Amino acid sequence: MTVVQSVDSVALLPAYLAAGTAVLVLITDLLLARPRATIAVAALGALGTAVGSALVGAGADRRTFCVDADCSWIFGGRAALVGAVVALLTLGVLGLSVPALRAGRSPVGEYCFLLACSMTGGVVLGAAGDLITLIVALETLTLPLYVLVGLRRGSLESAEAAVTFFVVSVVATTLTLLGAALLYAVTGGLHLDRLGALLAEQPELRDLPLTTAAVAVLLVGLAFKVAAVPFHAWAPATYDGAPLPVAAYLSTASKLGGLVALLAVVQRALPADQTGPVLALLAVLTMTVGNLVALRQRRTVRLLAWSSVAQAGYILAPLGALALAAGRTDEARSAAYAAAVAYAVFFVVLELAAFAAVTALRPAGADGGTLADLRGAARRHPWRAAAFGLALVGLAGLPPGLAGLFAKVTVVRALLDGGAAWLALVVALNAVIGLAYYLRVTAALWAPTPRSAPIGGGIAAVPVAGVVGVVLAVATVAAVVLGFAPQLVLDLAGR
Repeated sequence: MTVVQSVDSVALLPAYLAAGTAVLVLITDLLLARPRATIAVAALGALGTAVGSALVGAGADRRTFCVDADCSWIFGGRAALVGAVVALLTLGVLGLSVPALRAGRSPVGEYCFLLACSMTGGVVLGAAGDLITLIVALETLTLPLYVLVGLRRGSLESAEAAVTFFVVSVVATTLTLLGAALLYAVTGGLHLDRLGALLAEQPELRDLPLTTAAVAVLLVGLAFKVAAVPFHAWAPATYDGAPLPVAAYLSTASKLGGLVALLAVVQRALPADQTGPVLALLAVLTMTVGNLVALRQRRTVRLLAWSSVAQAGYILAPLGALALAAGRTDEARSAAYAAAVAYAVFFVVLELAAFAAVTALRPAGADGGTLADLRGAARRHPWRAAAFGLALVGLAGLPPGLAGLFAKVTVVRALLDGGAAWLALVVALNAVIGLAYYLRVTAALWAPTPRSAPIGGGIAAVPVAGVVGVVLAVATVAAVVLGFAPQLVLDLAGR
């Protein structure tokens, strides 16, 4: 028997492009030492990674690093969707970072390199076929963010946020690794599909206390990554202390990565009868706590952070249907997985648009400010405020934000098909609660500025770098387009 494996380099092309971008950024910064050239290389690399992911994923699934039928790298439609979305989010966040980088608030070379490294982890994550690849990819996505959160020079809040994020992530990683080790001790396998097959074919393994402990610990570790309640407390403080573009990346690409990892182990490795009740409970707690606490927020980024916690609950909700027998049929499970991925894609696009609007409405390098700073913004910056309002309405699930509307309809439909009408009712009630703060912020954009406020309020005469305006426009257009073509995302998510 030969031990030499053939490697499908075409399947690995997106990972090559992402990793190559990080290397080229370092070389460009070293040899040229020109910020514009470094940023241009990072931007072109992210765009190339997105295109490469789409092209490779357009055909049939491509597999490599295989032992018999078990493969560590499986690049198909869903992996292509994740890779392309992560790369485009990286490109958008890089655009939002340009004003702060030009002002010298962060070192350009290190910033772009870390962002490219994180993008590499996100691309690999979507194609991971075993627990080792999955966890290494998730950490590659997360590790650079510890530094990016604290990279703003002279900011104590940024340093505190970085330490908080680091400590919590270390605990989450430890739990995830422990869960993977316990699963290996029970089954002797690490490939996701093999784990799922072994646990399905040998019911006695599922009844072992060690298996229950392994499933619980692994789910808890990944729940930290997506900021699911009760493992969420780090998110608002970290988002608010990080630079605005980094907070946007945490809320979009980082959260998407955690959800992809959680979905991979739930769909392919862990028994649905054990994970379903846990995910249903996590979904209910996450969306309810996120929405209720968001009602009390007065700082813009903290409100968006708590909003993203609630949105994570909506994304987890379809997986809660696995708690019921009706939700574990092949058709119902496929619909639930597709709904979770599609909602995540709709959410990150709208969330990026929201953060881009806040960045455009604030001075370069400033934090998100308070909600009072946004009062009357539409009177001074109508287009930026309109884009922000559209993003907020979309997150609330109201027209004309059709992307958010279709996302919630998709989740509710998947829950009804899975027999989880009670969970669909919880989603609907929480959507109503969310309207209170989304519409409050939207109304504040068009409210008159108090006479006692400074001229122009808290955002008077804010110069918008052209690239920030471009990112805002592209994210808004993407949200509108996805709202009119939701089935395209659903089809890709179901592959």
